[in-house]
Amino acid sequence: MESPLPKSRQLHYSLYAKGRVLGFKRAKRNQRPDISLVQIEGVKTAADTEFYLGKRVAFVYRAKREVNGSKIRCIWGRITRSHGGSGAVKARFRNNLPAKSFGASVRVVSYSFFLLFLQDNDKDNLNHYGREKVVRN
Repeated sequence: MESPLPKSRQLHYSLYAKGRVLGFKRAKRNQRPDISLVQIEGVKTAADTEFYLGKRVAFVYRAKREVNGSKIRCIWGRITRSHGGSGAVKARFRNNLPAKSFGASVRVVSYSFFLLFLQDNDKDNLNHYGREKVVRN
């Protein structure tokens, strides 16, 4: 069934929210490259950030060399807490983001969408990064 509203007024659902990398957490002289500041679109207050705490963040970029048939790479992270009163959040990434990511966009995805990226459907044997748990004896 077709919607009676014109296409410009229909609701569009996205599988992720867009965000922008502001930079590293820093003081006047020191900066912490292991913690990145991210501004999520549509989030204006510290109270709005509570929904996104614990959500995963993906920094997707293109590299020069192909790996496994693709030039597209991704660095995954997780939103840890809010930062200030204007809706910015702190995020920790698996590998520290490069400085070229400042001003670049990131994707804030929900856990259900994150599972679509996984190739293995056995969720019981996965750790919190979506990789297989290593059992050491």
